[in-house]
Order: sequence, then structure tokens, then C-alpha cells
Amino acid sequence: MADAVTGFEISEQSGPGHAIARVTTGVTAFVGRALKGPVDTPVTIHGFAEYVRIFGGLWQPSTMSYALEQYFENGGRTAIVVRVANGARPPTLTLPAGAAPLTLVGLAPGSREYLRASVDYDGIGDNEDDRFNLVVQRLRTPGSERIEEQEIFRRLSVQPDSDRYVANVLTDSRLVRVRGDVPGARPARTPSRVASLMVGYVASNPDGDDGAPLTDYDLIGSTQRGSGLFALRGAPHFDLLCVPPLTRTDDVGLATLTVASRLCRDRHAMLVVDPPAAWSTAAVAMDALRPWPFRSEQAVMYFPRVLALDRVRGRYEVFASCGAAAGLIARGDAASPLWGARETDEPVLRPTLRTAVALEDNERARLAQLGVNTFTTVRPLQRRSSSPRTLGAGGSGPADWTWLAARRLALFILASVEEGTRWIVFQHDRPEAWARLRAQVEAFLAGLEDEGAFVGRTSAERWFVICDARLNPPESLAAGQVNLLLGFALTHAGDFHAFLVTHRAGASSVRPVSVNRLATSGERVEEEIETSILQGIALDS
Repeated sequence: MADAVTGFEISEQSGPGHAIARVTTGVTAFVGRALKGPVDTPVTIHGFAEYVRIFGGLWQPSTMSYALEQYFENGGRTAIVVRVANGARPPTLTLPAGAAPLTLVGLAPGSREYLRASVDYDGIGDNEDDRFNLVVQRLRTPGSERIEEQEIFRRLSVQPDSDRYVANVLTDSRLVRVRGDVPGARPARTPSRVASLMVGYVASNPDGDDGAPLTDYDLIGSTQRGSGLFALRGAPHFDLLCVPPLTRTDDVGLATLTVASRLCRDRHAMLVVDPPAAWSTAAVAMDALRPWPFRSEQAVMYFPRVLALDRVRGRYEVFASCGAAAGLIARGDAASPLWGARETDEPVLRPTLRTAVALEDNERARLAQLGVNTFTTVRPLQRRSSSPRTLGAGGSGPADWTWLAARRLALFILASVEEGTRWIVFQHDRPEAWARLRAQVEAFLAGLEDEGAFVGRTSAERWFVICDARLNPPESLAAGQVNLLLGFALTHAGDFHAFLVTHRAGASSVRPVSVNRLATSGERVEEEIETSILQGIALDS
């Protein structure tokens, strides 16, 4: 049940008496063009067959459809799909109703959205001449009986003052809305065109349109409308994000990459970036990488693009690599925990894919120094020790964030802690609740410590948690918020990455805080953190 004041979901699984649940990894969000299906709505799927059923399968103008096919073929398990459209129109349904028809319009745009409707008066009294029953169906193919979704609305009315006024009731429909004015007369009973059938249907008009190719503006979307990338703000947890190219020849722009990386930062996820289409060789890629304007510890890239059979065209084509790369990462998550991926074998593509460019070992090494990973189709005879990098390599961020495994482990911890401690907002002003919160997070980190997630000889060198009056002064309590500080060592004992988790009514946030890691070790942890707090470093705005 959702609380009207805080906006949080209240459940028995996320209270002070429960252990913090570990968020699922390897869940990839995709944002792009599709043949059909809901627009700007996150939909969770667990296989490509499910994508075909909801979004229409492979479609040449949809780079996302091919990315998803390659994602599942290469080990992907769960995807969250957001369909974006540019000027696409849904089909309409025209129901005769005396002098003027009742017009319905579909919610999902596209020329492959096949709807039909039926009107009857079953159970309607002779004196209820404003009432009617309506059945709306979505079909897999036109003229067939393969029904994908059906809605039944009984005792609708054309009278505006009725509690069953058709325009109001259909606002709850997942398929249609009323377009234009509602006629004064109810729609006529739909006659059957087949003598053996008792029920007749009116098919949707052929006025659905697929729209134009996407632009960066479409992909970015609107915060107010929750469209494009911003539709993911209401999505379930994901830890990878793919935004396939606009078309087969047009890359997404810098603005889209920037917004997507910021979204990933807020959602504790990694952006899987496609190498631009112009990077046709390793030499070209290396020359282009040095002045390339997009660098982010929140992003990862795999080079080169991939060669795969286009089952629509019946020939091999070159495709962007984000879907295959995300599938490989998800496959690795299923095989070993994040902290076990610091030194892994080079990702090997499944037999359905080949690399579009052959790479020499020296080229792989030089690309890695620039923050770009590579994959191959054949496992090398000699194991290459090459931990995957982020696109933050060579940047100004923390050195640990150069490594994909370390960055993803940190994001996993932060996502789990943020989601698992939201209960504290209801008890934010109680010191005894702070103690329970701290114990809850300590137990979570201790569990990861036992499995080898951190480095150091003792727990004091591996992690710390603080939640007390130093972090929660009266002014914070008056604002209805509570703060928790945690840190953990990923590559060097006592070298902590520290983060401030803030819960307040209606929102939670996590941000890195600045502490002197060289002085923060052993028995000096509490002293150093307290000094940072008193100096205003941890709580600066």
C-alpha cells in the first residue's frame, strides 16, 4: 500500500526487523523505437518471445529490437523496455450511434495495433436507452481470433451525469479512450457479419501510423510527462541501461548520453554505450577516443560492433554492440558475484554473433588504457588478465572507478542500502531507530565481508557505518530527514569510498562525501569521520 504523505511503498519486507535484501543484478533497461506496444511505459520482460508478443519483434527501423534479441541470446535474463515514438498515431474505432458516431482511439500508436470493438445491450432494460455494453480487444493479426488482450465494460452510458459515463469509465482502459464528443444516442448494437457467430465486431480503422525515426529529443523525453528516458524514473530496479542508436547509421548524441548517465547515477546503474558507427577500425577508435567528449565512471563501452544475421533481411549485418555487451555482463553476474569479477576472462560472444573488426592483442591493450573493453568469439588459449574498465578511465574521478567490477559493486551496495532502509523515514526523529538502522546496515556489510567483497585484515579496515546525532542535528530532524554515512574499501585496506544516504518524506538520495582516506584507517575511522562532519565536509550542500 502506498502512503499518501511519503510516497513510499509500505510492506512487511523492508522494516527495521528485516535484513536488507540484495538488489538483483544483470537487469537491463532498454529505451528505443518498437513496432508496437505501450509508449513511455516501462515493461518488464524475461525473454525475446515476450518482447515479440508485446512489442512486435524484429523491425528494421528499430535498432532496439535487434539489441534485445542479441541481449537474450548472449545471456540476458531480465529486461525493462521503454518504447519511444516520434509522431506515431494510434488507430481509431468508429461505432455508429445515430446522427454522429462514438469514436474511440487506441492508446498504443502504430500501424500494427489491431483493435476491434463490439456493442451489445445484454442485461440492459427497455427503459435504459442510454446504456450499452462494450467489449474491446487487441488482436495479434487483423481479422483473426488470436486475442492478445480484452476488456469488458458493462452498463456504460452516454449521459454526462451518469456514474458510468463512457468517457470517464474508459479513462481506466488499457486499450482505448473516447475521442471527441460523446453522441447523444448510444452506439448501435454491432451486427455479426458471420451467420454462425452471435457477436459482431467493428475493426479499427487503418489510420495508425508508425511515425518518423527517433531523434535525441525523443529519446531524452520530458521530466514533466515522464517520457523517454524519464519514463525509467518509475521503473523497477535495473543496474544496466542500453540506449541503442537512433537508426542503423545515426548514433545517439552527446545530450542523450549525458542525460542517460545522470539517470544511471541516480538509479545506481551503468550505461552501456555503443561505439560510434564511424569507428571502423581500432586505429580510428583510438584516434577518436582521445578528444571524445563523453567520459563517465557511470558508463561502459565494448568495441567493436557485432556482425549478426538479420533475420528480417536474411543476411549478415553490422549492429551496435550494447545489447550483446549487456547480455555478457548479465551472464557473468549469473556465474559469479560482482566482487568475483575483478579478474575475469575476456567476454566471449555466443556463436550467433561475430565481431565486426578483428583486433590484435596490442590494440586490445591500448583500447583498455583508454577505457574501452573488447570481446571476442573464441576464448584465447592463454588467459588474458584484463579486468573490464569504465569510461571513467583516465578521467578525474576516483581511481577505483576505472574498474567496472569495483564501480558495479559500489552501486549494488548503495542500491541495496537505499531501498532496504527507507522505513526509517517513519521514525526519523528517534535515536533508538537510528541504532537499529545502523545495526541493519552493519549486518548487510558484514554479510558481504564474509563472502569476500572487501579488502583489509579487519572489519575496521573494510567498512564503517555511522548514524547518530552527529549526522542528524535538530535542523535535519525538523526537515523530516535522517542521514546515514557508510564507507567501504574495495581495492586497498582502509581506503574508503564514503557515501551519505539521506531519507526524507517522498524521496531518498545517495551522494559521495569527501573524507581523507589516507588518514581514515584502523582505530582512526571514527575520529577522522567525526572531524569531517564537524568541518562540514560530509554534509555540505
